[in-house]
Amino acid sequence: MLNAEQWVASTNERIAAFTRASETELAHMGEEAEIFIEQTRTFLAGGKRFRAMCTLLGYSTSAPRIDASAIDVAVGLEFFHAAALVHDDIMDRSDTRRGKPSAHRAFDALHVERGYAGDPERFGISSALLFGDLLLAFSDELVTTGIRQHRESGPRARREFNTMRRDVTVGQYLDILEEVSWPVVDKASALDRAVRVVTYKSAKYSIEAPLRIGAALGGADDELLDALSLFGLPLGIAFQLRDDLLGVFGNEEQTGKPVGDDLREGKRTALIAIAESRLGAGHSLAGLGDDNLSVERVREIQDLLRDIGAESEVEKMIAQELSRAHEALDTVPVPDDVRKALAQLARMVTERSA
Repeated sequence: MLNAEQWVASTNERIAAFTRASETELAHMGEEAEIFIEQTRTFLAGGKRFRAMCTLLGYSTSAPRIDASAIDVAVGLEFFHAAALVHDDIMDRSDTRRGKPSAHRAFDALHVERGYAGDPERFGISSALLFGDLLLAFSDELVTTGIRQHRESGPRARREFNTMRRDVTVGQYLDILEEVSWPVVDKASALDRAVRVVTYKSAKYSIEAPLRIGAALGGADDELLDALSLFGLPLGIAFQLRDDLLGVFGNEEQTGKPVGDDLREGKRTALIAIAESRLGAGHSLAGLGDDNLSVERVREIQDLLRDIGAESEVEKMIAQELSRAHEALDTVPVPDDVRKALAQLARMVTERSA
């Protein structure tokens, strides 16, 4: 069964131990490098550990028990996720992450606090880019450590990990491309393009890829890996569609981000694609992509999205993807207790408010 609390605790313990070891290894570089460890602790302190849980759940489909090697790989995916968030916040110009300053804003503040020369914003962005790269290095170190313990299944798990990294990188590019290309592309394909971004930027690396990486590490065959994909991909799409709704309608205290932040960032999500296809004369999404979008205008856009049925349509999409995942779950060749754990995972990632 999915022992979420125990797995999260094991993940957090390994994160803490790895960070302490990294602190010791960086000490010879001088006290200036300590800021990277401080930021690592800050960025890895929060989160729901979905990717670690999916990795361990995937491993449990093929291996008799969770061991240190699986935890290393699971933690490696959490570090990868943290790196993606650092870089994503730079691209989205986000000021906060989980209620705290985003990495580039934290480095920006450090520049001001210590009276450094030059442009604080440029220093903040440059430092955060390097911090994200360091987290990627940490991720690869952890994954390599875990995979090394599996001479037969390790290479397949490594290939799955490499595929995930490739897909996320290209998916992130597709995301920022949508933010600037929408005026000159075919409006009829907007929803399909939004779902493509969801698929490659988030859905695969949030659910499907961790399940496959964990299962491959445990020695899963192609039949099981393909069955996990049929379950994990629609579940990952549902997960991200829920995230998109929270980015517009979520409670700031629960999400840790200012209300309507995705509207200010101009995210071309499925929600926005549906809305623009339904808007008639006299209605518009004026202000979308405006960093200075007022709270009042955010409320107006929220009301409009509800009134034209865009929010409810995305809820239908979530339900449809969740239904596909449950249908696929019936075909996954695993024991009943593992199947129940996968069903529990589906509830956790879609029934959430943050």
